[in-house]
Amino acid sequence: MAIFLAFPILGLMVIFQSAVFSQVRLLNGTTDLILLIVVAYAVQDRVTTAWHWGIIAGVLASFATAVPGYAIIPTYVVVTGIAIYMRRIFWQRPLLAMITATVLATLISQIIAVAVLVINGTSIPVFEAFYLITLPSVLLNLLLAIPIYALMGDLANWLYPEPIEM
Repeated sequence: MAIFLAFPILGLMVIFQSAVFSQVRLLNGTTDLILLIVVAYAVQDRVTTAWHWGIIAGVLASFATAVPGYAIIPTYVVVTGIAIYMRRIFWQRPLLAMITATVLATLISQIIAVAVLVINGTSIPVFEAFYLITLPSVLLNLLLAIPIYALMGDLANWLYPEPIEM
């Protein structure tokens, strides 16, 4: 059930991100709503389908971005792995895991995107991209990390209810 719910939820969020969140800018950085959803879902305790969500998010996000799909899909899989690893490290502090994973995931996704664009021949000044795109993107993602974490926590509790002991 959780895997099938990933398609409509992530599909709507890709549309929402490309229509609304791409217009909200801080310098040249934008928020990555799909990345936040994958991270927030993966740091939940009872979630068992985080890898599936990461792959589905990568495929859907590759349709709406200028970065080639061969870079986006592995990026979201790596981001999912980071979030699961942070969940294991900060197992008693899931909000700290969310914040740490958000910062690391944003940095990694931005670095991979810039690297792929540079390899493909796009002229990008790396230090300016870091200061004008990556750092503002990290800040915007951190602003939305806690509300997204709360929403995905409710979704995870609905999909994976705690067993009732008698």
